[in-house]
Amino acid sequence: MTQRVVLTGASGFIAKHIVLQLLNAGFAVHGTVRSMKRADEVRDAVRPHLDDAQALDRLTFAELDLTSDDGWGEALEGADVLMHTASPFPLAQPKDENEVIRPAVDGTLRALKAAKAAGVKRVVLTSSMVSVMEKDAPDNGKEYTASDWSDVNSARINPYGKSKTLAERAAWDFVGNEAPDMQLTAINPGLVLGPALDAHYGTSLGVVERVLSAKDPMLPNFGLPAVDVRDVAHMHVKALSVPDSIGKRLIAVSDFIC
Repeated sequence: MTQRVVLTGASGFIAKHIVLQLLNAGFAVHGTVRSMKRADEVRDAVRPHLDDAQALDRLTFAELDLTSDDGWGEALEGADVLMHTASPFPLAQPKDENEVIRPAVDGTLRALKAAKAAGVKRVVLTSSMVSVMEKDAPDNGKEYTASDWSDVNSARINPYGKSKTLAERAAWDFVGNEAPDMQLTAINPGLVLGPALDAHYGTSLGVVERVLSAKDPMLPNFGLPAVDVRDVAHMHVKALSVPDSIGKRLIAVSDFIC
């Protein structure tokens, strides 16, 4: 029987690659978008890269919002897996940090509660390296590992970093306290680079575009852990067939680019 994956935030840069790889692997994908107007955008993005054009018959959509309960129960009904990628990722940080934090945390819990109610036990969460490395020093004094957690009270962390840290914490706490049978894996990518499937590629590549287009008066001396978007998508899909990934935070980084 074909496994059905509910993928939140299906129009995102990473999510489109996940849609593509899930369809090519034979899964049925029920993607969530904030507006059904973006459903065709996702279909058009993945269509040229499918191994079998008929795979699009296994791609459906639902209109959901991270800040509203409407439709979540129906979207998760009959699903085997929840992949939660949806989270606000602004290029410019908001004046009110709760504009980013609340949708991220509440949306994650909303998705997990709907999954629990629908009997969905397998969950893959897209977190981030910013939930790992925004702290004064790694626990081992040498390098950041999956045991490290960002300090939300640190002066160096921004609202986006707080949102990802608090959302991932909320997910692990929910599973530990309210859904012990739920099998959670968190994927924690660094700066996600690589080919976009269409012209709607969001903030990750927007950072690169901004630097290369000289929109800023100077080039800052900084570096970031980076990873190819195709590898991040592969980790999401591969986690479903690797039982050892359950209960783990998996850091997705290939190089440190500066």
